[in-house]
Amino acid sequence: MRPHDQSDWTPPPRDSSQPKEPAQLRRILRLFRPYRARLALVGLLVGAASLVTVASPFLLKEILDTAIPQGRTGLLSLLVLGMIATAVLTSVFGVLQTLISTTVGQRVMHDLRTGVYEQLQRMPLAFFTRTRTGEVQSRIANDIGGMQATVTSTATSLVSNLTAVVATVAAMLALDWRLTLVSLLLLPVFVWISRRVGDERKRITTQRQKQMAAMAATVTESLSVSGILLGRTMGRADSLTKSFAEESERLVDLEVRSSMAGRWRMSTIGIVMAAMPALIYWAAGIALSSGGAAISLGTLVAFVSLQQGLFRPAVSLLSTGVQIQTSLALFQRIFEYLDLPVDITEPAEPVRLTEVRGEVAFEKVTFHYDPEGADRPTLDAVDLTVPAGGSLAVVGPTGSGKSTLSYLVPRLYDVTGGRVTLDGVDVRDLDFDSLARAVGVVSQETYLFHASVADNLRFAKPDATDEEIEAAARAAQIHDHIASLPEGYDTLVGERGYRFSGGEKQRLAIARTILRDPPVLILDEATSALDTRTEHAVQQAIDALSAGRTTITIAHRLSTVRDADQIVVLEAGRIAERGTHDELLARDGKYAALVRRDARSAADVRGAAPATAEAEQANVGAVVPQNV
Repeated sequence: MRPHDQSDWTPPPRDSSQPKEPAQLRRILRLFRPYRARLALVGLLVGAASLVTVASPFLLKEILDTAIPQGRTGLLSLLVLGMIATAVLTSVFGVLQTLISTTVGQRVMHDLRTGVYEQLQRMPLAFFTRTRTGEVQSRIANDIGGMQATVTSTATSLVSNLTAVVATVAAMLALDWRLTLVSLLLLPVFVWISRRVGDERKRITTQRQKQMAAMAATVTESLSVSGILLGRTMGRADSLTKSFAEESERLVDLEVRSSMAGRWRMSTIGIVMAAMPALIYWAAGIALSSGGAAISLGTLVAFVSLQQGLFRPAVSLLSTGVQIQTSLALFQRIFEYLDLPVDITEPAEPVRLTEVRGEVAFEKVTFHYDPEGADRPTLDAVDLTVPAGGSLAVVGPTGSGKSTLSYLVPRLYDVTGGRVTLDGVDVRDLDFDSLARAVGVVSQETYLFHASVADNLRFAKPDATDEEIEAAARAAQIHDHIASLPEGYDTLVGERGYRFSGGEKQRLAIARTILRDPPVLILDEATSALDTRTEHAVQQAIDALSAGRTTITIAHRLSTVRDADQIVVLEAGRIAERGTHDELLARDGKYAALVRRDARSAADVRGAAPATAEAEQANVGAVVPQNV
């Protein structure tokens, strides 16, 4: 049972208890810790490239002040070769630096993607009932993808440009400290401007990523097979297109705002930096005309060359700061998923079951979907025992807690009170692998991957042989149909199995469970959506699957539970009745009323309702297949 009062999941709002930017930056830096050796090598390459680059203006100074005026051609040739060598070395260092930093960045992105996916695999079922699939996909694809530039090049760019700026400023001070002060006069203003631009882009990026997630969710829902069928049969294709266009229009606006945020202010910085050489020449001329110390032509040209060399890394450094602030919004969205609390965890010292008999017991089980806000529990003090190899059927009206009861055995949810045991061991004490091997589930909503029939079956047992797959399919009454297909077991099942009918998909799911061979089997309304003829075929497959196993059947149609060892009627989360089919009919209580309802429905389908309660009960034999 899926609760109806659950709202879409949204991450908790940031408050004062959440980490501020310095803490978040430290957390980001920890992502690079496993690759610190390679990053150290990148740092050495960056430092070497910066030193080589800074050397070129000094070579130029010697050419202008010494080699050319003194006619020393040999020295001139050496200095020119030195300048060529610096260009070659700078390029080689740059290529190696890019290769290593990109590799490290892609590994960090891989770690993030894997970490988020692993975290989502550990989340309880409730999370996925409240969260749109497109939202989850957007976090993994768009948010992590949007950080690619940051993790692959920004960190290296930051180190490279910072090293270049420090080395260049040191060289400029060595040439002339007065001109250096003039060059750096406006630097604090530039830093303040870039900081403001970064804050603005960070806010816009947060809005943009949320909009991209909303659009991804719309695409996932409306362009799935089910979405297309619903849209066309309801005549809403144009409406869906219009809705998507509106979402896309909002994204266009945010993309433009993100691109243009602070663009004029950053352009102003570029203009000022580009005008700095002219200011340097002006300052040198003023100093000379005022009787100050003369500056040689070589020193002046070398200084302007350094100053121009400072322009590129300085502007890049400011832009990198803006990128980092923008990326903080993306990292925050990823960290929200990585920090989600995992309610269902494996114990520190789990119990591993090597041989499972299959006895399942519910001991004073209470369960709330929302313990803080629920008026009453979904399950309330349920006591049940299913002996190993026995069968239990759970029936009752919609919303009585039938499916919820079945979810507690494989720990799709954990009990709020009491406990569920397997062979006397609380399922919360078992390791996940033991529990997964012990309990198999066949639900009403069969899920098949967009892969071949064989691949879908092997999902239960990756090392299964072709003979084992065929044997499972035969037991599930689906082999003959698969063999009749042109590509047999290599046939693609299509998106969510839409190349197969409902009954065929159910039998494939049963074959998959047979291949896994679990000692405990849960059938969650596995035939409720099927017609009577298809139900009969699927029921034969279920009979083969149930043989020798502990079976818990959640049933809407009572025709599937007649021969169960024990039948339990749930009402409002409590056990209203229990017993065998004959015992419960004899009591003429709630179960008998459900039987009469089913019999009446079947008679209505045939067009002739039985006249008496006795006739209705007698009619159950006709409704219930005798092989069940």
